[in-house]
Amino acid sequence: MLGYRHLVTPLCLLSLAACETKAPPADSAPPPAASPEPVATPAATSTGTPPPAHSVMEPAPIPTPDPTPPKDAVRSKSGLAMVVLEKGKGTRKPKGKESVRVKALGFLPGGQRFGSPLPTVMSMADVAPGWGEALSQMVEGEKRRLWMSPALAFGNTPGAPMTAGGDIVLELELLAIPEPPPVPKDLKAPPKDALKTESGLVYKIMTKGTGAARPAATSQVSVHYSGWSQDGKLFDSSVMRGEATSFALNQVIKGWTEGVQPMGVGDKARFWIPGPLAYGDKPARQGVPAGLLVFDIELLAIR
Repeated sequence: MLGYRHLVTPLCLLSLAACETKAPPADSAPPPAASPEPVATPAATSTGTPPPAHSVMEPAPIPTPDPTPPKDAVRSKSGLAMVVLEKGKGTRKPKGKESVRVKALGFLPGGQRFGSPLPTVMSMADVAPGWGEALSQMVEGEKRRLWMSPALAFGNTPGAPMTAGGDIVLELELLAIPEPPPVPKDLKAPPKDALKTESGLVYKIMTKGTGAARPAATSQVSVHYSGWSQDGKLFDSSVMRGEATSFALNQVIKGWTEGVQPMGVGDKARFWIPGPLAYGDKPARQGVPAGLLVFDIELLAIR
């Protein structure tokens, strides 16, 4: 189930140095364990499991939302109470296993907050019951405040915080219902005109840009990317999040460090990255994709 642990900062997952695990304060409840989705972006495998940006729960800024729903809140049979804070301009409502891009900030009964100010993508098939019930009634651009029991807020997520009475309050904004990029037709095997390097990396420039400069191994770059495992599963995508990702090329998997260097700004390339240049054929970290991975990368800027 998706609880607050799934609101992961993408940049944190990319960084080697910035994602050291921090122990929560003694009086803080531990966050629930993460399910495989969303899984890691191209961070090097030696870092261990990167923590979410909110793994240390902090006191919520004042003022906090009223812990009791107002009289005009709409209540459902499940016990969920909701008010609309901002009406959306869209017409579609998420359903089934569609992905949603959201912002969410939650408050425990004691006033501690969880969540992230950054957009995150999640599947409607994996969210906790209260989240799913609310999102299924929302349109793009809509923002609601929810009051719900811990069971509705966290489902059966292992390690969910123990709360002594009171509702969980969640401010939830549905940003978009993004369409996933299509699975590459050459996912299983690269085309004959793809280039192979001595390391085993295979790549093909799909669209040529206009930039003449090339990044070095230590350059900061900004990219859009999507990644698929060999079963056709889209395991991560900045395109789905609606935000480009920036990082240093020496802080990502070896296949990225090598593969992005020949690219110019505006280039779009497809990479077939073998396990040893990605996360390994049998990665130790839970939820990390194994074996050969395929990435589509667009180089947006070199800094």
